Amino acid sequence: MTPKSIKAVETKYFTFAETQGFKLESGRTFGPMTLAYETYGQLNEDKSNAILVMHAFSGSAHVAGPVKEDQDPAWWDFMVGPGKALDTDQYFILCANVIGGCKGSTGPSSMNPKTGKPYALDFPLITIGDMVRAQKELIDHLGIQKLFGVIGGSMGGMLALQWVASFPDRVECVIPIAATLKHSPQQIAFNEVGRQAIMADPAWHDGNYYGGALPEKGLAVARMVGHITYMSNESMEKKFSRRLKDDHTGFKFSADFEVEGYLQYRGMSFTKRFDANTYLYITKAMDYFDLPDAKWIPEKGLPGVRFLVIAFKSDWLYPSAQSQEMVRQLQMRQIHATYCEIDAGYGHDSFLIESEAAKQSHLIKYFLAKKK
Repeated sequence: MTPKSIKAVETKYFTFAETQGFKLESGRTFGPMTLAYETYGQLNEDKSNAILVMHAFSGSAHVAGPVKEDQDPAWWDFMVGPGKALDTDQYFILCANVIGGCKGSTGPSSMNPKTGKPYALDFPLITIGDMVRAQKELIDHLGIQKLFGVIGGSMGGMLALQWVASFPDRVECVIPIAATLKHSPQQIAFNEVGRQAIMADPAWHDGNYYGGALPEKGLAVARMVGHITYMSNESMEKKFSRRLKDDHTGFKFSADFEVEGYLQYRGMSFTKRFDANTYLYITKAMDYFDLPDAKWIPEKGLPGVRFLVIAFKSDWLYPSAQSQEMVRQLQMRQIHATYCEIDAGYGHDSFLIESEAAKQSHLIKYFLAKKK
């Protein structure tokens, strides 16, 4: 029997730090801050069934359900709902757009109440730690003392790790997927190419492009580079090989191969739904992320906390070795950690591909149901 999809949900907004501000890791105090979030399922009486889902780099709070006019498509609909891995008949699922984002939470494209204009580069640099502490403000607001689980892929997995590093007594289950404890030089390098593409666009204007021409060409190139890293050679060969487009008329510098046309389409469509400055801020936050040498694990260990670490064999952007390293550090401290490497051919994006959902869903559903 196919699990049912959930009904449409309303995006909610939580504003905090209106008077004293929010202290960032950079030392700067900033506020007010707003988080856009969505919830699915019901919070039980003792508020012990909450699972916080963290989105990846360009995601939103709309993790599941039908799409409304002002929403992006649900990015994990096959994972969240009645009878699914994140079963809304059992769990209270919530997802918030991170600070620095452009999907309803406060970020560089948000209006600065002091100037009446978007913050642009007046928005402060933020970290993964800042994002998590902002999420904690929301969790406290909802009266949830301890999260049953934190889960996410890619940047979402980094947020899940930061949650247990920052608030080890507030989490029971941790599921980082296709993630890492810190960005490698190669991962930083890919992000820097994207940032430079945006800043080289003549329309960027040092971040002050709001109300005028957008730096679409630079943002599109940044997305094209990023999208290549999300795929695998196997998936690109299967999808495109060296096939030429139907309108191929000879040698030229326009999009001649199918893969060229696909990348150009993905790049330009991304510019319609994402803010270029947000791209700069969030990729920089990911690059700053660093949980080194088991220092993220408290001296007393993590009693009562369970980990399920998932990696994908074809993921060359966040290779399995990075997931294996976090498991090694946990097991050296006698912390319950299960590692699963899925043989999926879609590269880093495998955790977002519905055809790979059965393997991933089974692991997550079994892990959440199993008591230590």
